[in-house]
This record gives sequence, C-alpha cells and structure tokens, in this order.
Amino acid sequence: MIRGGWHHWFGTFTGVAVLTAAMLPVAALVVCALAAARRSATGTAPAWVWRSALAEVGIVYGTVPWVWMTMLPGSRAGEVPGRVSLVPLVDLLAMDRGQVVGNLLVFAALGFFAPLRFAALASVGRVLALAVGCSALVETAQYVLQLDRVSSVDDVLLNAAGAGLAALASRRWWRTAAVTGSSAAMSPEWPTPIRRNR
Repeated sequence: MIRGGWHHWFGTFTGVAVLTAAMLPVAALVVCALAAARRSATGTAPAWVWRSALAEVGIVYGTVPWVWMTMLPGSRAGEVPGRVSLVPLVDLLAMDRGQVVGNLLVFAALGFFAPLRFAALASVGRVLALAVGCSALVETAQYVLQLDRVSSVDDVLLNAAGAGLAALASRRWWRTAAVTGSSAAMSPEWPTPIRRNR
C-alpha cells in the first residue's frame, strides 16, 4: 500500500506503476464494451471489431503511463531552467540499463498497435516518424515546463527505436488487419449478390 496522499499515487514512478497494473482489468472491460458496442452499431466482422478495440485500448493503456512518468517533475522543478542535450549518443552512454529499457518502452505500445488499427501507419518508416514527433513533443514540454529534466536527443532516438521494434513485432498482422477492416467496412454497403439456379 502506498501512503502519503495523492502525490504518491500520481506523482511517483511507483505510484503510476501500481495504478497502471490496477487498471488492467478496467482496460480489458473497456475492450469488451467497445467491441460489443461497435459490433451492434455497425455489424462489422467480429475479428475486426475485436482487433480494432484491442488496438485502440492498447495504444492508450500502453502509452499514457509511460508518458506520464516522463513528465513527472524533478526535485528542483520550476527553480532551474530547462536543459537541452542535442549531441547524439552522449547521454546514451551515461544511461543505466533501466533508463534505456524505459525509453524503449515509452512508445512501444503505439508502435505495436497503431499499424494494426490504422492502415495509413502500416509502415515502419511512418511509425518511426510518428514516434519521433511524439517524443519531440514530450521533450519540448519537459523543457518549456521546467520539470528539472534534460531534454535529450538520445531520448527521442530511443523512443523511436522502441516504437520501430514493436512495429516489426506486430508486422505479421498488418495486412490481415487492413484487409479485414476493408472487408468489414464494405460488407454493409456492398452485400454479395445471391445467385439463384434456374
């Protein structure tokens, strides 16, 4: 049990990690509810309904906690100006294993699930570009808000690399997702004609 009020739940790495684990059953229920609602409203194929619901919830559930943790302020937040490190690999060499793994996981869920849900993102290059953009926004926010953190280009590189690797891990399902989604979208409007023998 974490004691000490709301700050320990929402303002510490441990608190965010515990809340994320506690929200897993809720995320599963949201997937089921979203799939059921979408199935009854659109009549699309069950496989695509479940795939799209899982991808959407997975993107949110697997990304928000990591971004939240990267935005947690340091001990001197607001007292010191933002710091920037634009030389690649300098900060990477000083990171411990936990920092490297954490940076790889920040947008890993986005890289894994986004190509399954959105056909326009079914490309490693596009996923990398999306991750770079999202990571750059996070680093810029850290700098502007003076969170006592270093806005580093190595964080951006690691975030993008994690998203790219996750996208490669889900690549075998990209085409199936796109084809199933297209078929599901077309089926209500273009029913297959029934031929009768004469």
